[in-house]
Amino acid sequence: MRWHFLAIFGSITVSVVAVTPVTAQIPLLPLLQTPSSLSNESENRNVSGWIYLDGRRLFQISATKTNLPERLQNIQRNLNQISQNYFQSSATEIKVEVRKVNEIPVIQVNGEYLMTVTSEDAELRQEDQLISANQIADALQEDLQRAKQERQTQYLLNQGKISAGIGLVMVITSWGVYYWQRRSRKETAQPAPSVSSTAQPITTQLNQQQHRHFQEVKKRLFQLTQAGIWGGGNFLILGLFPYTRPLQVAILSAAQIPLKLAVVALGTYVATRFSYALIDRFTTTLISSGVLLTSDTSERLRLRVSTFSGVTKSIITIIWVGVGILFALVSLGVDIVPLLAGAGLVGVAVSLASQNLIKDAINGFLIILEDQYALGDVINVGNVGGLVENLNLRMTQLRDSEGRLITIPNSEIKIVANLSSRWSRADLTVPIAYEADIDHALDLIKKVALEMDQDLQWKHQIIETPQVLGIDNFGDRGLIIRVWIKTQPLKQWDVAREYRRRLKITLDQAGINIPVPQQAIWVNDAQVLNAQMNGKGNESMVNGQ
Repeated sequence: MRWHFLAIFGSITVSVVAVTPVTAQIPLLPLLQTPSSLSNESENRNVSGWIYLDGRRLFQISATKTNLPERLQNIQRNLNQISQNYFQSSATEIKVEVRKVNEIPVIQVNGEYLMTVTSEDAELRQEDQLISANQIADALQEDLQRAKQERQTQYLLNQGKISAGIGLVMVITSWGVYYWQRRSRKETAQPAPSVSSTAQPITTQLNQQQHRHFQEVKKRLFQLTQAGIWGGGNFLILGLFPYTRPLQVAILSAAQIPLKLAVVALGTYVATRFSYALIDRFTTTLISSGVLLTSDTSERLRLRVSTFSGVTKSIITIIWVGVGILFALVSLGVDIVPLLAGAGLVGVAVSLASQNLIKDAINGFLIILEDQYALGDVINVGNVGGLVENLNLRMTQLRDSEGRLITIPNSEIKIVANLSSRWSRADLTVPIAYEADIDHALDLIKKVALEMDQDLQWKHQIIETPQVLGIDNFGDRGLIIRVWIKTQPLKQWDVAREYRRRLKITLDQAGINIPVPQQAIWVNDAQVLNAQMNGKGNESMVNGQ
């Protein structure tokens, strides 16, 4: 494990390179200076830059911001031409001298003009112009001689041997990391020890989630280690030869910002997944202690844990993303203190303008804390209802029986009916015809309920002995008998369907039919009765004739 983290540290060290700080400032008194004066001061400000030889820094020069790029280009072009002439010649020594032209020191190399040392250059070194020129000349002579020696055949052969050694170390180290990764995968893929019957499904689920998060963290760290080995090794090899060293500088200049952002992004991702694993580990420990888990609350606890875990992970994700953004700004050299101060003011303004979001968050927090409902519950809110598919601090999403996804802001949830909290009940009404033997029918209804309670397939879903409450009402279809069956959460509909099927078969075998709606019409109209009587009298007279 120690070598693993050493490799990671090495890769991060190679990736992170210092850059010039960029300060984000908010002017507090914008009326003191006009924009044109600020622009002129910025352009006239002295800045510095480096002169390079074979990718190595030789010396710094200074000039105004507008003049520095052109001066850097001219001196660098002169130095490249001088160095090429020197490298192609057979001379081993080089003559670097300082001459005064109009009392201003000028540096010449082998009689060729290189640069003029200005007062800005002297101010940069806090020395006299002539002293600064002599310092630059001494450094230049030493570096040019070393650069020519590095182009000798023997030196290149030695550097080639070193690069081959670095390549061999890279291959061996990379193979070792790969072998370690494969071994770790094999150990992970081995079958886990058998779980005892007392182990709870929620604990197993949390352990699996925790294992997946740790595996993801290890996978990303292995990838980062491999990238550090190959990237760092090739970067070192480029710096061994004078011909490839400028490429090293170019890569470093072009890739330093992407590398820093990539390291911050990967660190944020790993920290987020590691936090997920810690949340699952804490929850597993809490449940395994037996403080919260009982036989009556295991299913409910599963729903609460999944809800709490999801909401907590969402909050952790937001926090780590915010921290990652701040670290990215710091790595780019941005001063985040003014940004944080401005963000505080913006946060106050946003909080005043988004009071509904704050109400949603507060109500969502209370819903989770008080366990009003959780993921997987079936609830009714006002005129809508369904299965809770998503729950966070801002909203609740339900899926109704027709498959529609209903989104409700948490601040709009005032009264909620939870149909699956801790236990459920199948509330059945059985119609029996008036002419049937009611006592026999009650015995059959109770018998079917008890038989179903003893059935192994349904025994674990029915948590109490079914209750036949008796005749509940006199309806238009007959006598209404009420039956209550207490079930596990969300199992009331399955139990009710199976009970109705069994009861229909039993009543058919006993000759007791489920009645259809019946209706009797009573006519109490005297005129209609007289007409009927007259009709019967006339009919009798005709028959008598």
